[in-house]
Amino acid sequence: MDYSYIFRAARAKPQTFEKFGFEATAGNTFTCKKELPAPNGNFYTILMLNPKEETLTARVYEADTDESYTLFDVISARGAFISQIRQQVQEIVNELRARCFETADLKDKFFDFAKTRFGATPDYPWDDSPDAAVFRCPNQKWFALAMKIKYRQLGLTGDEELWVVNLKAKPEDIPNITDKKSVFPAWHMNKKHWITVLLTAATSFENLCALTEQSYELVTR
Repeated sequence: MDYSYIFRAARAKPQTFEKFGFEATAGNTFTCKKELPAPNGNFYTILMLNPKEETLTARVYEADTDESYTLFDVISARGAFISQIRQQVQEIVNELRARCFETADLKDKFFDFAKTRFGATPDYPWDDSPDAAVFRCPNQKWFALAMKIKYRQLGLTGDEELWVVNLKAKPEDIPNITDKKSVFPAWHMNKKHWITVLLTAATSFENLCALTEQSYELVTR
């Protein structure tokens, strides 16, 4: 199972890996074995972390045979038992994130930039959605829409929520700037003219500011 989504919102702290239980292996990869708690103590998971390639995967094995529990990787597999196994692995991943990663949320920093650079303060046009903020040019047109969405809405793994911002871009530039790591085709807006940028550690703040400057210019024309 792929848990690489955690790199979208946080930076790895390699100095903490050993204390969590990771051992370095070939190819910049670290592995860690964790027993699953009762009532599934006869299962364990192996975490494989590669901070250079920003990947994190987990496999589950039966302790008695060391054979892979393949249903864990079958997304369509359902049932109380497999759900419990997945929840336990998710809790281990959550602990890993808390202990071995540092969160870098750019949302507040972006809001401050918009106010300082453009004199734009957020307004919330949808009363039922306090997690969707619009920034306007003097002509009252939007140049940025910041909102909270789920990873899967961008085609990524995970139901965790994160802040993103939609910005206007030149249609001819969009194919080159949407790397699908920090910049994506626009969610919920015209993909020909707009992009979605993560407000997380995956995004360079300098690049975010440059894209915002361009969006403001395009909207004020």
